Amino acid sequence: MKISDFQTKDVINIVDGKKLGQISDLELDLRQGKIESIVVPSSNRLFGWFGGSTDVVIPWKNIVKIGMDVVLVKLDDVRAYRQQEEVDTTVYEYNRQYRS
Repeated sequence: MKISDFQTKDVINIVDGKKLGQISDLELDLRQGKIESIVVPSSNRLFGWFGGSTDVVIPWKNIVKIGMDVVLVKLDDVRAYRQQEEVDTTVYEYNRQYRS
């Protein structure tokens, strides 16, 4: 699967059935060659331009199923927000390198 295909899928929380949005970023651990988490922009942002800089960061272990059109996640507490500046230096964010 291509990363661009992964980013077009809707993210749905199976706990409450709510759509969280679409994946905007992936956090990778280059040392281990693993995806650490997926990043979904908070609902108050419009096309990534307007709104605050908080994102929903969903750890890979919380992904239940990756389907044709959706990614199902299990988040008991959707307050899993993190400021973009708090990213660990050992984690590489795929899209951040290619944005101009």
